[in-house]
Amino acid sequence: MIVWINGAFGAGKTTTARELIELIPNSTLFDPEVIGGTLTYLLPPKRLAEVGDFQDLAIWRRLVIDTAAAMVAELGGVLVVPMTLLRQEYRDEIFGGLAARRIPVRHVLLAPAETILRERIAGREVPPDLPDGEMRVRQWSYDHIEPYRAALAAWLTADAYPVDTSALTPYETALRIAEAVRTDTAPVCDIVQTPEPTSETLAAGVLLFDEQDRVLLVDPTYKAGWEFPGGVVEPGEAPARAGIREVAEETGLTLDQVPRLLVVDWEPPAPPGYGGLRLLFDGGRLDSTAADRLLLPGPELRDWRFVTEAEAAGLLPPVRYERLRWALRARERGAAHYLEAGVPVG
Repeated sequence: MIVWINGAFGAGKTTTARELIELIPNSTLFDPEVIGGTLTYLLPPKRLAEVGDFQDLAIWRRLVIDTAAAMVAELGGVLVVPMTLLRQEYRDEIFGGLAARRIPVRHVLLAPAETILRERIAGREVPPDLPDGEMRVRQWSYDHIEPYRAALAAWLTADAYPVDTSALTPYETALRIAEAVRTDTAPVCDIVQTPEPTSETLAAGVLLFDEQDRVLLVDPTYKAGWEFPGGVVEPGEAPARAGIREVAEETGLTLDQVPRLLVVDWEPPAPPGYGGLRLLFDGGRLDSTAADRLLLPGPELRDWRFVTEAEAAGLLPPVRYERLRWALRARERGAAHYLEAGVPVG
């Protein structure tokens, strides 16, 4: 199990984590800041200069997942991870990757009042050998108060178990967290455990349209980014039937007819992914009554929306958008397209 301690920069996560491993038997501290420090030796300075935060590097997020999973496999017990996560898509990617490895995560938020937070930042100790460290470290923390506020308003308090640390010492905070973990008051994150593929996969997506011919996109909780309703085809399962099953599981809608094939797209392997065939089917147009029956977001979905083709371009990754674009052309012309990496062939 992982206990992930989140909170604003300067909230006392690392100090609390050190206290917590003394209270939870067979627990170990893993600070992902170590991964960031290592990347300064692994990546070219030019690449590092392109981002303002290690978290914006895909390699950092992958290494955090892999390192945490390796430590749990090596040591067992509980891994305590003090790390600020303010971008929901990064939380999805990291927690989803851990869930895929069957590692449950309890997400705890240290939430002092802002006045207290600012006082703690002002009194924060800075390594004396860090050039301009006092100014830079404190300013970094102050600069991230506004993103922290935005995350609180948008998703953070609904996702994590909050602990108001305004009047608590780190030890008292650790006691609260240990008790919340012991009693399940801080629950395991409700995130779908989608096993990571070990070889190429076959996946089926279904396009559903509203009365304005806008296409339905969904926002999964277990990975970053918007998607089409659908998922991996199970062994022995027909792809179109897999699409029907996934639509029912994700949206609560039952398709009466087998959907028509629009696109076959070969997705090349891109480590750590293995690629495979991606099929898109036409699930037809939903009337307003059917659209109203769409399930509210649950364990698998955070949100859904109907979008135009132009709006989809701003939500989908480029290759996935190209897949959609050619699926829409196939729908107009009544003929399926074969693609490789989103590009028509033949």
